[in-house]
Amino acid sequence: MTSTLQKVVVAHSPDADDAFMFYGLATGKVRSSLVQFEHHLSDIQSLNEAAHEGRYGMTAISYHAYPYVADRYILTASGSSVGDGYGPILVSKRALAPAELRGKTIAVPGTLTTAYLTLRLFEPEFEAKVVPFDKVLDEVAAGRADAALVIHEGQLSYHQSGFHRILDLGAWWKEKYDLPLPLGANCVLRSLTPDVQRECRDRLRDSIQYALEHREEALSYALEFSRGLDQPTAEKFVGMYVNHHTLDMLPEVVESAQKLLEMGHDAGLVSQRVKIDYV
Repeated sequence: MTSTLQKVVVAHSPDADDAFMFYGLATGKVRSSLVQFEHHLSDIQSLNEAAHEGRYGMTAISYHAYPYVADRYILTASGSSVGDGYGPILVSKRALAPAELRGKTIAVPGTLTTAYLTLRLFEPEFEAKVVPFDKVLDEVAAGRADAALVIHEGQLSYHQSGFHRILDLGAWWKEKYDLPLPLGANCVLRSLTPDVQRECRDRLRDSIQYALEHREEALSYALEFSRGLDQPTAEKFVGMYVNHHTLDMLPEVVESAQKLLEMGHDAGLVSQRVKIDYV
């Protein structure tokens, strides 16, 4: 007699680091005897919005989005993207000092991104112009914004277009609080049974472990999702955000995420106060 697998739609972004992380699951190198995983790809802002509705069984979200979906989802101990001394960056066409950001128009990749929350904590007084993450530099180049908040691979390639770095938010956070900056997480629906929740967590961890142990083939797969990055740059980007922090949520990541969200709440940027809760 064969058991019926429970289908879980797992949603994540079409980025090199997520592709690397999910390589084992997406290609069948990692299998489950309990869950049939079905992959859905979407940008992080769309995933944050979809999580409000509980649309996917397992999904990537920004840590900033967690307070708004914590009634529906619980985080998984595996699958976090963490910048340890580095992270989202602010760039401009002409050299600006961080203190000059006050009152400026900044192109941002979504108001639920952790990058946006961290920027608001650094500089509360700016005008945000929300555009897709891959268009923020275009806004600055066209003169429609003074600066851009850059996430994903653009963190490594912005200088090729003649942009100046103003500030690295991950470096600022590390210097100020001596903590890594948790940016993205994975989470599962609270309505799933505990055994299915644990299975999702464990198979994701296996997928990350497989990619780290079979780096060359996983990177080759991830390059298909790297939006034109050359191999050395894509490899560097993946290494920045898929590492020991991604395998397991270490205490300093929990502490930092809790601090970030509590500071956001105290500053009136996050409406709900939540406790970081994970499988």
